[in-house]
Amino acid sequence: MNARDLAGWAVAAATAWLAPVAQAADAANTTPQVTVINGCHLWPYAQCPGADLRHANLKGKDLRGANFTGAQMARADLRFANLAGATLDGADLSGARGYALNAPGASFKGAKLIGADFEQARMFRANFTEADLTAASLEAAKMAFVWFIGARLNNANLQETKFNAANLQNAHLDGALLRYTIFPDAFMEGCAGCPKDW
Repeated sequence: MNARDLAGWAVAAATAWLAPVAQAADAANTTPQVTVINGCHLWPYAQCPGADLRHANLKGKDLRGANFTGAQMARADLRFANLAGATLDGADLSGARGYALNAPGASFKGAKLIGADFEQARMFRANFTEADLTAASLEAAKMAFVWFIGARLNNANLQETKFNAANLQNAHLDGALLRYTIFPDAFMEGCAGCPKDW
């Protein structure tokens, strides 16, 4: 190998080695794009109580720990979004789409979720106390240790939903679809429409 070939090889090797470093530097200098809707900055731990997010496209957004207390979120697109630990107490999520929503530890106390679609959602330890989930779909959702105290799930689609150790005290499940739904170790005292054989 002559000197010219050796020099060319050295430059090519150095370029190949430095390319990932340059890409990482470019990525570090890139400002992340933040979605702002009606004054609400949609990022983790956002403070947007009472925000108007009706019909908002929040698909895949990382909104962990966000405060959406009393927010208007009817028909919002929450598919694949992350609402882990978020607060949505008293919010209106009627008709919201939340396929595969990730919301462990989220609070929906007194929220309105009429006709919402949370199929295959993961909501471990979430709180739906006094929430209205009439005609909502929780098909194949994972609801372990979730509180539904006094919640309304009338005519809801609960097919294949897993209510492991859930608290359904005084909940209303009249007319709900319970095909292949499981309730191991669930607390169902005073629940209307809950199965009696668990």
